[in-house]
Amino acid sequence: MYAWPASEVPALPGRGRDLRIHDTATGGSITLDPGPVARIYVCGITPYDATHMGHAATYNAFDLVQRVWLDTKRQVHYVQNVTDVDDPLLERAVAKGLDWTALAERETALFREDMTALRMLPPRHYIGAVEAIPGIVPLVERLRDAGAAYELEGDIYFSVESDASFGGVSGLDAEAMRLLSAERGGDPDRPGKKNPLDPMLWMAARPGEPSWDGGSLGPGRPGWHIECVAIALDHLGMGFDVQGGGSDLAFPHHEMGASHAQVLTGQRPFAKAYVHAGMVALDGEKMSKSKGNLVFVSALRRDGVDPAAIRLALLSHHYRADWEWTDGVLREAEERLARWRAAVSRPDGPSADGLLDEIRTALANDLDAPAALAAVDRWAAAQASEGGTDEGAPGLVSRAVDALLGVAL
Repeated sequence: MYAWPASEVPALPGRGRDLRIHDTATGGSITLDPGPVARIYVCGITPYDATHMGHAATYNAFDLVQRVWLDTKRQVHYVQNVTDVDDPLLERAVAKGLDWTALAERETALFREDMTALRMLPPRHYIGAVEAIPGIVPLVERLRDAGAAYELEGDIYFSVESDASFGGVSGLDAEAMRLLSAERGGDPDRPGKKNPLDPMLWMAARPGEPSWDGGSLGPGRPGWHIECVAIALDHLGMGFDVQGGGSDLAFPHHEMGASHAQVLTGQRPFAKAYVHAGMVALDGEKMSKSKGNLVFVSALRRDGVDPAAIRLALLSHHYRADWEWTDGVLREAEERLARWRAAVSRPDGPSADGLLDEIRTALANDLDAPAALAAVDRWAAAQASEGGTDEGAPGLVSRAVDALLGVAL
């Protein structure tokens, strides 16, 4: 599977700062110190609908991580998956009378268009669940043969009790996990499971549903968590720098994935940091496909909204915060974009050397994009009220905003 084209990242003078970021697993901030190549895995979409603002906010957060790392003169090895076979996708295809593969391809293509418009840097590897199946089956067989998985009516389940560190990512107690499991794709009440929290690794073929050769597992399709584990281990290996996604992935997805990988390899941790973006709401409720309360990036673009304004609307909220999308949020972003473009259009202006340092400092401090925006606001206000004589300042501001914030002025 192919990703989307990369926008050019302008070179900036000097070198950025190492990123200090909130780690869900420890509950505190840690300073990331990758090697020459920083490794990040971000969980991708299930392509049964278009990209909504909750998706965009999540991928914007991890785009900032990439940009901070690139500014430290590191390379970035970024991997993202596409869950292009799963119950929600199959159910939506039936409801719409569509072939499930056609629906997945259509929505994945639209996602690529949205990411391109928003200037999100693409992953080096963009892998679909279906194409990953040949690598998933051996992992499930290894877990089963090691006694860490068991069969139940043809389905294969992972035993969470096989990982002594299970629970270390989310920090939740058993009851909270059980409630979230039921809400987020698990089946804690299925009779016959050794532990209600045990997640499915391999679903035996169901009538009328797609299935693949599972070798000794029999025909079927993979569970959700093992999909990402197989892709991450194949392309990044154990102990990569950041596992990222929305805050609703901390449990069960990232918790289960960590356990799968740690039992498979006998090593810890799966990822050095677990980083989660907040949820975006509309009319007081979290945006979700199941509720249908969505604002789509593609719809805003069709209405003529500048993607740079959409990106500024996302950046105006801290990535870990839960916030609500409103017309006012977009209007403020459009007004900010107009002010910034007017400021950099002049031939000279106030010195921007200090501004570059402010942006770098803000982003290195747990991706504090609102602080970075406030710094640019101050420079733009000074340009509007006083001007300046530094001929290189507008160009430097434009390059810094593009390189570090992903906004083209």
